[in-house]
Amino acid sequence: MKYQITLLFAFFTFGVLAQPTIIAHRGASYLAPENTVAAANLAWELGTDAVEVDVYLTKDKKVMAIHDKDTKRTSPGENSYVIKDTPSEVLRELDAGAWKDEKYRGEKIPFLSEVIETIPAGKNLVVEIKSGSEIIPYLKSVVENSGKQDQIIFIAFGWETILETKNVFPGNKCYWLSSVKEGLEEKMEQAAGVGLEGINLNYKIVDKELVEKAGKYNLEVLVWTVDNPEIAMELKQAGVVAITTNRPKWLKEEMEKL
Repeated sequence: MKYQITLLFAFFTFGVLAQPTIIAHRGASYLAPENTVAAANLAWELGTDAVEVDVYLTKDKKVMAIHDKDTKRTSPGENSYVIKDTPSEVLRELDAGAWKDEKYRGEKIPFLSEVIETIPAGKNLVVEIKSGSEIIPYLKSVVENSGKQDQIIFIAFGWETILETKNVFPGNKCYWLSSVKEGLEEKMEQAAGVGLEGINLNYKIVDKELVEKAGKYNLEVLVWTVDNPEIAMELKQAGVVAITTNRPKWLKEEMEKL
């Protein structure tokens, strides 16, 4: 399949522009309930470059957007459901919005397909795989049927999971997630060797030296989760190509003032 090269993909490929790509963490999650269609739509309205969502596989093999392994935090109620042990039809009955703001009452835990539908032309969706590799065949079906495969980027903490993802989606960008600096250079060498595009790191472990080391392996460095404009500017100067934030519009505007 021939993939359309989007502006964001071109950005990742050809280096740092005046401003790093801004990725809305779980959508515009500072203002709207995370990992919902409402949060994704608000992020697009606010002009973000990309939206990040987390996905789990349900008992009936549906790919749904939610960060936690259960519903306790974002769909509080009498019962808490473990995502992998619960059918999607049960999860869809839960309210995933009222915990954030009453105006979002009735917002559902979305299927990934619903979030993908929101992606505007020229924008990208970053999908963090929270399940293990068992989700990949079902993820493949959802993404291939979406008509927007060229707009999807994958990230995962699980090393084997991201490797298998890259194998299944060779034309899509894939990044390994980590918050541990120890042993990172060895992992960068391995990432380059298996064809990953880069690493996505907790911003606290990133500095210019680390970015330069990644560059020696032709790897891009993305960071999460930054809501401080001064820190974001330091990371920009260090050479990171993308910054994940809960406040995409605000952070971009504040960085432009510095």
